Amino acid sequence: MSVKKRLFLLTVLSVMMLLAACGGSSEAEGSTDAKTSGESGTGKVYTLKINTALAQTDPIYQGLEAFKASVAEKTNDEVVIEIFGNGSLGDDSDVLEQAKVGANVAVIVDAGRLAEMVPEIGILSAPYIVDNYDEANKVTQSDLFKGWEEKLAVEHNLQVLSFNWYQGDRHLLTNKKIEKPADLKGLKLRTPGATVWTETISAMGASPAGMAFSEVYPGIQQGVIDGTEAQHPATFGANLHEVVKYITKTGHFQLVTGIVAGADWMAELPQEYQDIVYEEAQKNGELASQNTIDLLADFEQKMIDAGIEVHEVDIEPFKKATETVYEKLDGYQALRDQVNDILGKK
Repeated sequence: MSVKKRLFLLTVLSVMMLLAACGGSSEAEGSTDAKTSGESGTGKVYTLKINTALAQTDPIYQGLEAFKASVAEKTNDEVVIEIFGNGSLGDDSDVLEQAKVGANVAVIVDAGRLAEMVPEIGILSAPYIVDNYDEANKVTQSDLFKGWEEKLAVEHNLQVLSFNWYQGDRHLLTNKKIEKPADLKGLKLRTPGATVWTETISAMGASPAGMAFSEVYPGIQQGVIDGTEAQHPATFGANLHEVVKYITKTGHFQLVTGIVAGADWMAELPQEYQDIVYEEAQKNGELASQNTIDLLADFEQKMIDAGIEVHEVDIEPFKKATETVYEKLDGYQALRDQVNDILGKK
């Protein structure tokens, strides 16, 4: 075994031991971890720890809390969901690796990140691939997407619980006023590290910088990066409106995400409980997504009231600039055609 692989396995085992010992979460007092290895009521208690980069103010986070409550109620507290906000369990990729090897963890994650394992799924994170949540949801409920889910489970031991958690459309956050792609030249913008995201920011004219979302605020403040791109609830939750002057409404990504856990962990649940988890993940994803849509204007107004300038721009030049992403990434032209067929677009 190589030194690199040995170190990785030691890291994963260490994190798993830490999770087993950890009794708290960022969102609740009185952890139920003490019951994870014992008996409660009529049977064993199963605990799933969900990691998210989002803050408690985010409607998706609140949707996870509703998911937690409904699963607990319908399983007589024998399936326990614990929520870890602000990325407190670590980077999404690290949490996914832990889930692969059987840890009782899950993560709210985008398709771009999952494309590192199933390349086709990354099309959902491509620029301007869909115009709104309804279109994104139609794709994620399709047979095409179900095939990608199966591939993720069979080949990578990861199970999608539901992929209908809409976080909003993403815009540019800068201290320079942006009206057209050329205005981004020379700017370094944070974006998630997945290839489709970085290629999109490059195509728009900026230099992409990968870093954890929790590092964006100090990164802008200290001049490490010139800005970022994000959806309104996340921007507000991370107080990014305090360190940038402008939000430019490009809507270049419609951010639809899913809850992904380890396939082995899900298989350990009694079938009845598996069904409940899937059903409640789907139901609460829909509710959280609608709540997100309903609150987007409210988040925007709060940031305007705090002093940020929000600008509407002609998005056609940005659409044109990002066409190169479909040309550069292998298979994306054909994948876009498949998505358009599902949506009834020419």
